[in-house]
Amino acid sequence: MTQAVFLDRDGVINSYEKHVNKPDDLYLYGGVGPAIRRLNESGYMVFIVTNQGGVGLGFLTEENLAEIHEHLESELKKDGAAIDEITACTHKPKAGCGCRKPEAGMILELAEKYEVDLAESYMVGDRKTDIDAGKKAGTKTIFIGNEISTADYKASNLPKAIDWILQQYK
Repeated sequence: MTQAVFLDRDGVINSYEKHVNKPDDLYLYGGVGPAIRRLNESGYMVFIVTNQGGVGLGFLTEENLAEIHEHLESELKKDGAAIDEITACTHKPKAGCGCRKPEAGMILELAEKYEVDLAESYMVGDRKTDIDAGKKAGTKTIFIGNEISTADYKASNLPKAIDWILQQYK
């Protein structure tokens, strides 16, 4: 079984001061690429699981979202980092689907597809919905930010979260 790190996108990998509706709106946080590369080099699979209700609401199309994710992957590649798969819930926020976080559908689907050991994996997010999804899926959880959280660990940014993950098995 494989170990994986599931990452939320907005607020974890990239700035979320405004909605990301086109590739030019995507600004990666400093140090994210090298940090993800460290996960790649340590044998972790890396996935992005992101709620993108803007598609269901008509603010962007599936094609726009694909272009944003292609841009994200090309930016990460500049630092030698790779994402194994990006999956997004594009349903409207109140659609009641099983894939939109705080539900665990996206994580569980990826875990089955790639034979991921969820108990030895991590969900990293900046919102309670991310942490809830990780807990429902059975992963360890890391909260990015300063709020009080029920996550297993709290970090100020993704590189610090990845430092903690990589220290767990020394």
